[in-house]
Amino acid sequence: MTPTRFQRPPATRSVDQIDVYHGHAVADPFRWLEDVDAPETVAWVQDQNEVSLGYLRSLPGRDELQGRLTSIHDYERFSVPYYRGGRYFFARNSGLQNQAVLFVQDTATAPPRELLDPNRLSTDGTVALTLTEPSPDGNLLLYGTAASGSDWQEFRIRRVDTGADLEDRLQWIKFSGGSWTRDGKGFFYARYPEPAGGDAMVAQNRDMKVYYHRVGTPQSADRLVHQRPDQPDWGFSPEVTHDGRYLVLTVWVGTDTRVRVHYFDLLDPLAPRTEGDVVRLLDEFDAGYGFIGNDGPRFYFRTDREAPRGRIVAVDVTADGPPATIELVPESAHALESVAHVGGRFIASYLADAQSVVTVFDRSGRRVRDLTLPGIGTATGMSGDPDRPEMFFAFTSFLTPGTILRHDVDTGEQSVFRSPILAFDPTPFLTEQVFYRSKDGTRIPVFITRRNDVVRNGSNPTLLHAYGGFNVSLTPAFAPSLVAWLERGGIYAQPNLRGGGEYGEAWHQAGMFERKQNVFDDFIAAAEYLVAEGYTSPSWLAMEGGSNGGLLVGAIMTQRPDLAAVALPAVGVLDMLRYHQFTIGWAWASEYGSSEDPRYFPILRAYSPLHNLVPGTDYPATLITTADHDDRVVPGHSFKFAAALQAATTWRRPAYIRIETKAGHGAGKPLAKAIEERADVLAFALANLGVG
Repeated sequence: MTPTRFQRPPATRSVDQIDVYHGHAVADPFRWLEDVDAPETVAWVQDQNEVSLGYLRSLPGRDELQGRLTSIHDYERFSVPYYRGGRYFFARNSGLQNQAVLFVQDTATAPPRELLDPNRLSTDGTVALTLTEPSPDGNLLLYGTAASGSDWQEFRIRRVDTGADLEDRLQWIKFSGGSWTRDGKGFFYARYPEPAGGDAMVAQNRDMKVYYHRVGTPQSADRLVHQRPDQPDWGFSPEVTHDGRYLVLTVWVGTDTRVRVHYFDLLDPLAPRTEGDVVRLLDEFDAGYGFIGNDGPRFYFRTDREAPRGRIVAVDVTADGPPATIELVPESAHALESVAHVGGRFIASYLADAQSVVTVFDRSGRRVRDLTLPGIGTATGMSGDPDRPEMFFAFTSFLTPGTILRHDVDTGEQSVFRSPILAFDPTPFLTEQVFYRSKDGTRIPVFITRRNDVVRNGSNPTLLHAYGGFNVSLTPAFAPSLVAWLERGGIYAQPNLRGGGEYGEAWHQAGMFERKQNVFDDFIAAAEYLVAEGYTSPSWLAMEGGSNGGLLVGAIMTQRPDLAAVALPAVGVLDMLRYHQFTIGWAWASEYGSSEDPRYFPILRAYSPLHNLVPGTDYPATLITTADHDDRVVPGHSFKFAAALQAATTWRRPAYIRIETKAGHGAGKPLAKAIEERADVLAFALANLGVG
């Protein structure tokens, strides 16, 4: 039965902080918790964790859950390999390693050898690899690391033959990769200025610049290639074309899917120039343009211009006058997620009702074949070169971990390259996709994974997980924690809400700005569908989401506290009036709008989770999760929401926050920490759904 004995954390001190937005006064009584390094905040974190962890670790079956999660995670798994200069590079985790290890094969038949083990870079596994980019000849490895879950990266260079690092060390890099010149003597990358006082947790990320780094020189000698001081919000993603002739700069603003494309002619791939003016090829911010590759001056793009579900076009960069786009592959009924240029062909990955369909086209846009996929699932990581027919990719589903497949784009021959062996029998379970209607009648898909013999009696513990924003598509993917949930009789439901990219840009825009309520309505309708169809009932339902999905859960539990028994908002954007004032938060105004704009203030105020908690309300049992080093969605969001929730709820059910230390937004989290946190979350959900 549901636990009734739990301790309340100490009451949080409140202050008389009032902000005025466009003539409207708004209280912010827990503003002081935004200063995450202040001694009082540190003490508050310790007090909260003492209570929440004490409760979590005492829950029946919690340790058994952690043990089962550990055993499920203990299987060998691989990343998709990629080819450089005759060598193959891939990552491998033997099972329970905190971080996957990078390996290299010097030939296609040579035995793999270890190249870089990030587990040796820290004693607790909190330093993660963020980038591994070999030089074109395969002799040097550019790699990036991040500590404690931060988005900030440090770049180093390693010799592939000896495994020795060079002296090069590059810092203050965020949201950028590195792209080698064809001669292998240097690479282009983008970085921000060093934060004033070195305080990276609060500094806003603006004024990105593009640099060229020559191997063997200090970062202070890097050549500034491109900047736009008149446009401090612009970001740049540099990419050298496979032939080494051009540097393509994708220009972005925040999370807006519309971009500009500029390029720089390097002239000689083996002696590239690194200064001069860029050419503004596509310069209107009128649509999304994803660079695919090139055949000389003929550039290929995936674009949603005049095609919200996406199409493939070509642009001749030598043509006189405004650039003319030539359509090669027209828009289809499915959303075009990505395109790879392999063996002189286009490998187009589509979503058909959030399931992968992969089609091969030739250079003229003629369809060659569809790839054979193992079932309902997701194909990702298409890896190959424009001048070689060999391609690798991964396929996963809710019930099968990532399998690596090899495909020859010339012959169509396909085989399993690596397949993990897992101590889990999927045959008693199934995934079905059904559709329901949202509040306004929109048809929404939902994947439901469950035991074959589940009885629809309304008494099944159900985890409803969603995201709904930023053009992100939620597709089938394997997670060991899902296995542990299913084995305890649980149902897992994953709806594809508006705001995501499952049906193209129109679907995304239907969940933005003043239309954000559509996302919440879609989620509410999913819960009501599951109840109406007998899968579950409100007392057996837990709702979960992270980041923008944490906002989703926070908004739902304040709008409909009766909808579910358990709420699990993770690293959520929970203060919609001040999110833009921290680190990269300003960039999300292109999705949400900003409280500084009088058009959007009342919209944001109406659903901001922090500002819609009502004292005396019986809120669901809530476990908020965040991390003290999250420099994307800063932990102040979760801190303030936890304090406000604890002051508002009736305390018939627990309202806790779990704060991970030496961790960030989620990427690169050590496996041991991830297992421990997931055991806590699932144990909390099961206990508060009445499952012993």
